[in-house]
Amino acid sequence: MRVQEQLEELDATTDLPTLPASVPVTRIESSGAWPSLKLREVWAYRELIYFLIWRDLKARYKQTVLGGGWAIIQPLFTMVIFSFFFGRLAKVPSDGIPYALFAFSALVPWGLFSHGLNQAANSLVINTSLIKKVYFPRLVIPIAKVLSGLVDFSLAFIVLLGMMVYYDVHPTLKVLWLPFFLLLAIATALGVAFWLSAANVHVRDVEQTLPFLTQIWLFATPIAYPSSLLSEPWRTVYGINPMVGVIEGFRWALLGAKTAPGSILAVSSLAAVAILVSGAFWFRRLEKTFADVL
Repeated sequence: MRVQEQLEELDATTDLPTLPASVPVTRIESSGAWPSLKLREVWAYRELIYFLIWRDLKARYKQTVLGGGWAIIQPLFTMVIFSFFFGRLAKVPSDGIPYALFAFSALVPWGLFSHGLNQAANSLVINTSLIKKVYFPRLVIPIAKVLSGLVDFSLAFIVLLGMMVYYDVHPTLKVLWLPFFLLLAIATALGVAFWLSAANVHVRDVEQTLPFLTQIWLFATPIAYPSSLLSEPWRTVYGINPMVGVIEGFRWALLGAKTAPGSILAVSSLAAVAILVSGAFWFRRLEKTFADVL
């Protein structure tokens, strides 16, 4: 009995060893049905995002003759085709803006969105070995794929500025809204990327239907035509497609289009936030199964 009392007294007076504050501690626990997004953890791995973006850019333009020129050629040739068929043959109105500039100003943000759509959907499958060997928040992978499109966007945007000079179109103070429309495009791309990349791990049909989905979404967005062709309330309902608010916003902010986004912008913003938040939670919910399925 005396020995037992001494042991209990020792346990009560002895402090447990503590780790130094500089040593990181990782707690692994069940995430539940709808886990937390853990955005602080994503921010802690921001250097990994930079690395993945740099790796993606090097792989994309490695051993190419034109390199970053493809970021300009693709929307430029699409603009030429749209200008000929829609602008000249079909006589589609362009809200008083030269049709070439009208189309290209929409293709620049659309390129950022479509890049995120096509690159991020298969990103988890491509990085199978990385996912199985190293722990990091898996959200990092589609985020890096979407943000890498900002490089192509910047190059195409420079060409857009040159076209504005050529057509003698001068921006006004409305251009201060441009960062908001860019963020709206990124949020939409991220939301769709979360949904598609997580679904593609379990159902590989997503990769096969992606070109068709992108094409349908392209023509469901006012790139080759203005949203002013629709009357209210259908024009506002049209804003359920978040890219409608992005495209109309770009034209309004940069080119001074007479048709202000208005109610379309409100609907598109709500839709983009809904897609982004739901996609992030859906991704986090399936995240714990990625390594096993892949």
